[in-house]
Amino acid sequence: MLKRRILNIFKYLLFLGLGVFLVWWSFSQIPDEKWADFKKAFSTARYWLIGPVFFILMISHLLRSYRWKILMQPLGYNPSFANTFFAVMIGYFANLAIPRLGEVLKCTILAKYEKIPADKLVGTIVAERAFDVVSLLICFILALLVQYEIIADYGSKTISQLLRGKGDSISWELLIYISIIVVAVILVLRFVFKKFQHIKLVQLIRKTAKGILEGILSVRHVKNKTAFFASSIGIWAMYLIGTWVGFYGTLGTSGLSINVAVSSLAFASIGMIITPGGIGAYALFMANILVLNGIPFELGFANGTLQWFAQFLIIIIMGFISLTLLPYYNKKKTVNEKSRPDTQ
Repeated sequence: MLKRRILNIFKYLLFLGLGVFLVWWSFSQIPDEKWADFKKAFSTARYWLIGPVFFILMISHLLRSYRWKILMQPLGYNPSFANTFFAVMIGYFANLAIPRLGEVLKCTILAKYEKIPADKLVGTIVAERAFDVVSLLICFILALLVQYEIIADYGSKTISQLLRGKGDSISWELLIYISIIVVAVILVLRFVFKKFQHIKLVQLIRKTAKGILEGILSVRHVKNKTAFFASSIGIWAMYLIGTWVGFYGTLGTSGLSINVAVSSLAFASIGMIITPGGIGAYALFMANILVLNGIPFELGFANGTLQWFAQFLIIIIMGFISLTLLPYYNKKKTVNEKSRPDTQ
């Protein structure tokens, strides 16, 4: 238990350190003569737009809660929308502290208040993330369609830089090593599960894996598939609209097209994944895309920072409110259930 905590702290400090480094590196990319423009972008920012962005992103959080609720129904569970929403927001809130902690906490909350097995809830989380990955891929495809020359060039350069060896060519050795490791891990796991299936720990892992599989397959049995896919589209539509509206937050980026918002959302979403809450990475990725669209780096970074801060503020506020209301709501819910006359 102590080793796990130390490992979690180390992982958090590692990702946080990466985020802080990216913040420092981004600031270092602003030339001295451009600092006045960077400061001006903040001093003339339309901070009142945080209100509309707050409302837009809140709709996305509500839709995410609704979609998660739909995923649980084929498993035979129908949690209250309020508890589902509280769990989602508290999960986002927890992710700011330790990456991926929120996913565990979401399941723990509903398992406690709605009496749903946590292992099956983990399966629905995996299913959700799978659809988010697909949605992000679609977002990248759209970005390629609407800004092909810009995105194709930027994407190819970024990937080639990551895979380059000591020379200028792609490191095929690295790709081969990664493939060998993945195959080896799969083979070892198969051997362990088959050879030691009588051990309680292995049985527990198999049971958990089975619950996860049930959660993933639950998508096939969703009764209201229209609502599920509509909510999935709605979530990312709100992300897109929020990004586009966010462009109007700074004078230098006002009036950018929805096409630019698609590209910015695609790459900035990667930034949200690689650092806690997207610190540093979100603004940097967005700034790089805006530079390709003719916006100076200092202005793009200022706008990306403001957009990141608006999302950060929403999670802080709603996470705190959800933490406060969760026990109160369930206490009141329990009292109401006990006060109902027995109809049996």
